[in-house]
Amino acid sequence: MQVYFFGDGHADGSGSLRELLGVKGAGLAEMTRLGIPVPPGFTLPTTLCGEVIRGGGLPAELDTPLDVAIARLERAAGRRFGDRDDPLLLSVRSGAAAPMPGAMATILNVGLNDETVEGLARQSGDERFAFDAYRRFVHMFGNIALGVDHFYFEEELSDALRAARVLDAGELDVAALRRLVSRYRDLVATWGTTPFPDDPRAQLTAAITAVYRSWEGERAVSFRARRQLDGGAGTAVNVQAMVFGTLGEVSGTGVAWTRDRQTGRPGLDGDWLPNAQGEDVLSGDRVPLPVRGERGEDSLASRLPDVDRQLTRIATLLEAHERTVQQLEFTVERERVWVLQAQPARLPMDAAIQAAVDMVHEGLIQPADALQRVDPERLRTMLHPRIDPAAPRHLLTSGLAASPGAASGIIVFSAADAERYAELNIAVILVRTETTPDDIRAMRSARGIITSRGGLTSHAAVVTRQMGRPSVVGCRRMHVDAQRRRLSVGEVELRQGDPITIDGDSGEVFLGELRLVPPRLTDAYDTLMAWADGFRGVQIRSNADSAVDAGFARQLGAAGIGLVRTEHMFFKHNRINVMREVILAQSAEQRRRALEVLRPFQVEDFVELFEVMDGLPVTVRLLDPPLHEFLPQRTEDLEELGARMGISARDVRRIATNLRELNPMLGHRGCRLAISYPEIYDMQATAVFEAMALARARGIDVQAELLIPLVSDPEELRWLRERILALYEPWREQPGMPERPQIGSMIEVARACLMAGELARQSDFLSFGTNDLTQSVYGLSRDDAAAFLPAYLDAGIFEDNPFAVLDVAGVGALIELAVQRARAANPAIRIGLCGEQGGDPRSVAWLQNGVVDYISCSPYRVPVARLAAGQSGARLRS
Repeated sequence: MQVYFFGDGHADGSGSLRELLGVKGAGLAEMTRLGIPVPPGFTLPTTLCGEVIRGGGLPAELDTPLDVAIARLERAAGRRFGDRDDPLLLSVRSGAAAPMPGAMATILNVGLNDETVEGLARQSGDERFAFDAYRRFVHMFGNIALGVDHFYFEEELSDALRAARVLDAGELDVAALRRLVSRYRDLVATWGTTPFPDDPRAQLTAAITAVYRSWEGERAVSFRARRQLDGGAGTAVNVQAMVFGTLGEVSGTGVAWTRDRQTGRPGLDGDWLPNAQGEDVLSGDRVPLPVRGERGEDSLASRLPDVDRQLTRIATLLEAHERTVQQLEFTVERERVWVLQAQPARLPMDAAIQAAVDMVHEGLIQPADALQRVDPERLRTMLHPRIDPAAPRHLLTSGLAASPGAASGIIVFSAADAERYAELNIAVILVRTETTPDDIRAMRSARGIITSRGGLTSHAAVVTRQMGRPSVVGCRRMHVDAQRRRLSVGEVELRQGDPITIDGDSGEVFLGELRLVPPRLTDAYDTLMAWADGFRGVQIRSNADSAVDAGFARQLGAAGIGLVRTEHMFFKHNRINVMREVILAQSAEQRRRALEVLRPFQVEDFVELFEVMDGLPVTVRLLDPPLHEFLPQRTEDLEELGARMGISARDVRRIATNLRELNPMLGHRGCRLAISYPEIYDMQATAVFEAMALARARGIDVQAELLIPLVSDPEELRWLRERILALYEPWREQPGMPERPQIGSMIEVARACLMAGELARQSDFLSFGTNDLTQSVYGLSRDDAAAFLPAYLDAGIFEDNPFAVLDVAGVGALIELAVQRARAANPAIRIGLCGEQGGDPRSVAWLQNGVVDYISCSPYRVPVARLAAGQSGARLRS
């Protein structure tokens, strides 16, 4: 059983053994090999973690390797562990394969007892320092290894401070510290699982065991769940010689970044505390000083210039070797720098991009490497306002982070109020139990949306991501009373008009209006995205339903519009009632008259889209959802609509009832609706052709495509395609118009995948609608599944939400089969994909391997998809 030693320029391990030694242990070994000053020590591997947890302690066969490692450490440090005169003290820290800051245990000053503390006092020349270190050790060891609650130690410390009439433990004299240590030991004897051990070797064994066991502690388990980290490997344990930052003003502790932590620009950055050690920094009781000051500001560099030079040399050496921005934890012991840990720095998105691009220009890395340094999912944070980090905040509640960005505004509870306030240029946050398609106009008017129900694939989540509106869904502690215009969370009640702020990145909702920081795209961002475009092998289009969305998508690099949801165009205030007349029409002729009123609106919308996307493809999906979604929900609204049309209230209710379906997503919608009521697609197709002619007359290069949704049989497609081609005949001879329109089929059900060859023979392109295809393959309702999918994810039955991450094994297998059959039948076929999964980086990486020609996602996910495709392409070429 191997223990991995590091010290005196030699290390048994290396940076490549991250899974075995953890990120910290591998880093310590690698820094030792580089000649960076690291306190000597040894690492116990991750492979021991499960054995220690199951067995309740260290295995007996570890005794001899541990003795050998301690002896080597004593030689490297020049001190002996447990020596009464010149004791070697040890730190025991965790270190998993993935960084988990603050999630697991650390125990410092192992080896102190009533005898060695006197030796430490003589060795350091500072008795107060020695007993303060002893106090800290008994507290940490008693809490972590022996289970004594922090409360008891803190209560004793408070009593000691009051008796001495001081505010900080650093002001206690030696006598007070001696008494405090004695009281701490009494607490351990009373409340601990065992009395405090005086034997240093017993202390070390217990400390190592406690750190291993902290892998299964509540903080660590919660951390891994939040970050979706694998819990299988366990943690390593690092034992090191203690170095002290509490030996006066020429000592201290701090954290440094090899580049500016806010901008990513070159130059050492960081904070430090003189005469302090690690927990002093974490406690927040003292305000740290900068490592580098500005304009004479007090700093480490101004106080200890030689220490600054040491840190600069270390930072330069480490960054050149690791070729990433590094974050260092360091201790200064009497003007000598010791590095305790180094790891890749987690910077704000714009800073991470700036650093990656600068490193390419400096010759440290290649563009392909720079792409891998940036997390595509975090890229979205650059495109939305964010809460000012310095803004004070009061948390109201939290839910699921459904759509990124931050927004402030007054609470409103109805669509009408949202639109009314928005017209007055008053920012509003729409609060609903859950949203419906009838809320589209209100969602466009609101700055942000909150719902008390729903998951990440609910209507509110999907639509707000499409719109780019921040949203938080599934706030289960929030009770919404829309009728009384109230919401409550526990004892807190808010009324319509009260201000709140939501953070769609964290899923948090705050009281009051907080300061927001506007989004900003940098030159470095443009450079990085250009590199990504050079590597990707798939086109990235955007879903957009308006010229504004299309323009924004084009600005973000979309190569066209892959999906125009025409149904969203009907929800505007001057159109929705006309659309409802279409639905309530008693005859085809009455329906055509109402549709003719809508046609000019459609033409206007399409012309605007074609102008914005001049020269790029625009795929117009003809009407898809079931008709009942356009009807109002309340009885009085239905009756008012009937009165306008001269229909009795009874007939209105009867029609609305008849339109409702048990499973509308698999019912009378899409092409099925068009076959029943062909005049609907007649109007839409004619509007597209008229808009093409008008736009072309203005010199616009129109690349329009018509997409027929929910096809499951080739005969459906043939019937509708022939009708659309017949409608096009009058337009074919007009100047600049193509010989025929481009017509495609949307593949959203399993049978369409199996019939893809037949569909391809009649199509210019195919488009996979993965939202509905996933529902079809799984037999799951996307909205209803939100209630039980979390249990599947928690139990490990599903690794990912299939409505967020493409199910490659199931849905993906059908897509591959369909693509194979389609291309065999029609080698010229163009194949695309639109759906929520089209903006997921893992899904994009799979899709871009020749599966489809283009991916279409919401405008705000276009950069995410571009970068993910570029990363995947770069990996394939390497």
